[in-house]
Amino acid sequence: MQMRAFVMDWVPVVFVIFKAVALGLAMFFAIKWHYDQGEKGETLALVRTGGKVAAVFALAVLALAVFAFFLSSQLGLDLSL
Repeated sequence: MQMRAFVMDWVPVVFVIFKAVALGLAMFFAIKWHYDQGEKGETLALVRTGGKVAAVFALAVLALAVFAFFLSSQLGLDLSL
């Protein structure tokens, strides 16, 4: 009986590593740029803008949840836990 060597396809491995490195670098430079911009301006204005963005995001998530619940109940899906 002859044993076959395990051969793995290298393309997904290379692409996943490339994607992780590219996204990691992009996040690092985006955070660094925003941090540098925040030091230039007023801290209070930055906090106020961040609060507004967080509030809009929370409202958008709430609206999406209500819409999903309404749509699923209209389609007759069982929503009981």
